[in-house]
Amino acid sequence: MNHLPQKSDGEWKLPNHAHVVVYDREEPDDEDDRGLLTIYDCGAAQKPPRAQLLGTLEEVDAPAEIESTPTGRIVKLRAEATLSEGETDRFTIQ
Repeated sequence: MNHLPQKSDGEWKLPNHAHVVVYDREEPDDEDDRGLLTIYDCGAAQKPPRAQLLGTLEEVDAPAEIESTPTGRIVKLRAEATLSEGETDRFTIQ
């Protein structure tokens, strides 16, 4: 499910208060280390997620607060940003 506005091929627009919940998966016996990225429009909104993507979040280069959790991290954006897919299932926020 991906209902983010597309900017170009492999790039999507994220709203300025988006919350990206990253579930990391690190199992040493599994070559598929993809996690799950769940993207919400805003942390305070009572709405379902805007997108859910399999993959890993490699880098955040945008104004954001990053909070560690037992299963990964939460990225709380403070400005409009772009979600980019470089390699397959490898994402960055710029």
